[in-house]
Amino acid sequence: MPKILFSHSYYYKLDPKQWKTGMPYPPLGTIYAASFMRENGFDISLFDVCLKDSPIEIEQILQNEKPDYLVLYDDGFNYLTKMCLTNMREAAFNMMQMAKKHQCKILVSSSDSTDHFEQYLEKGADVILLGEGEISLLESIQSFENNTDLKDVKGICFKQEELINTGKRPVLKDLDSLPQPAWDLIDLDAYKAIWKQHGHEFTLNMATTRGCPYHCNWCAKPIYGQRYNVRSPKSVVEEMLWIKEHFGVIKYWMCDDIFGLKPGWVQTFDEELKNAQLSIRYKIQSRADLLLKENNIDALVSSGLEEVWIGAESGSQKVLDAMDKGTTIEQIEKSTTLLQSKGVLVAYFLQFGYLGETKEDIEATIEMLLRNMPDNIGVSVSYPLPGTPFYDKVKTQLGTKANWTDSDDLAMMFQNTFNQDYYKLLHRYVHKVYRHAQAKKWLKSHNPLSNQGIKMLGKRIVYMPLIANMKSQLHTLSNTNT
Repeated sequence: MPKILFSHSYYYKLDPKQWKTGMPYPPLGTIYAASFMRENGFDISLFDVCLKDSPIEIEQILQNEKPDYLVLYDDGFNYLTKMCLTNMREAAFNMMQMAKKHQCKILVSSSDSTDHFEQYLEKGADVILLGEGEISLLESIQSFENNTDLKDVKGICFKQEELINTGKRPVLKDLDSLPQPAWDLIDLDAYKAIWKQHGHEFTLNMATTRGCPYHCNWCAKPIYGQRYNVRSPKSVVEEMLWIKEHFGVIKYWMCDDIFGLKPGWVQTFDEELKNAQLSIRYKIQSRADLLLKENNIDALVSSGLEEVWIGAESGSQKVLDAMDKGTTIEQIEKSTTLLQSKGVLVAYFLQFGYLGETKEDIEATIEMLLRNMPDNIGVSVSYPLPGTPFYDKVKTQLGTKANWTDSDDLAMMFQNTFNQDYYKLLHRYVHKVYRHAQAKKWLKSHNPLSNQGIKMLGKRIVYMPLIANMKSQLHTLSNTNT
């Protein structure tokens, strides 16, 4: 029986910002594929690199296990893998080179290899899985084993005398037909230890959907595409019951691009949880407009929702419309107010630097932030992802640096209203302004003489001169030619 070693290329330690948070998640997409191949009769193992120090560590695994195939299958549910960080690309290349020395066939599935398949083939990959990869992976390895023509396998790219792309494979619609992810291959105790060291309650990642049907023109969908297929609420609850029984986990990060979009899904999910007498807590990503439909918020709260990350992006309707976002400032404010009134934490993804953004648009975003006061924020600058209309608009400006080194890079890779120094300072300024306002809000309803109150007062005192200084620097930079 052929042996398949599964791995991936997202090393948390090569992304210092993410490693510092102390909240690593297992590679969900990888263990989906591993479980699928195991169900189809293959001898599989996993080298999970999330918590590893260096790609060199795979060398000993290759020597000991002597696999016939190395499958680098990145977690397509982790938005960080969409960014094609160069640290991870180099790690993948290093792992592939070591596998070649051990005569492994190499198959790769990732956003980066889909976008840059020629580079991966040049570095030794035998097959690139384009898009959703489980069926293409199975048929590719069956083709190698049976010595049949790879050209008959849909959804792959490879080299013979020339580069061959076999075209798109139809997407999986019945997600319940997939086996449960191979959670048994993950050392969850190692993950739990890191969460505990940083003072966090352990949270596990789970996916209930694949794809996103919306058309935000800066958002790439290289793996699951412009579609939306959903697991049944029953299958999700059954997996949660299994995880609770085996690992004692009851808190989840639902890592779908959009959670609960299908009408009636969250309501049925709530019913299934209650029928199973299972109490969970979870956080999701969603849209302001979706949250306001039906009785979605009530059903989400009833089922255990604790936190929502909303793609607010901008406080300027002009910018939202330019992004093809399809949401309004009013919807962002209304959904925030309603969620917070029901005890749900609300966090905003904010994006600065979109094409045509002005100082007035930036000020409108900061004003929206301070007016709505979400419970947390994530701030970034516009990032060109291959395959998007936004990328097509700026690709001629991209030089040798077309990807960030790690997720804290924040480089502006195209010409915009202001220069890179401005946006990097703006990132820090927005965080300081927000934390200062957050401290003010906290002090209005709590005892300022408590230990926490003294900390909040200290934060306000320290941040005030920093904010004033940063504001002055931003003004100077805004008058500097880009």
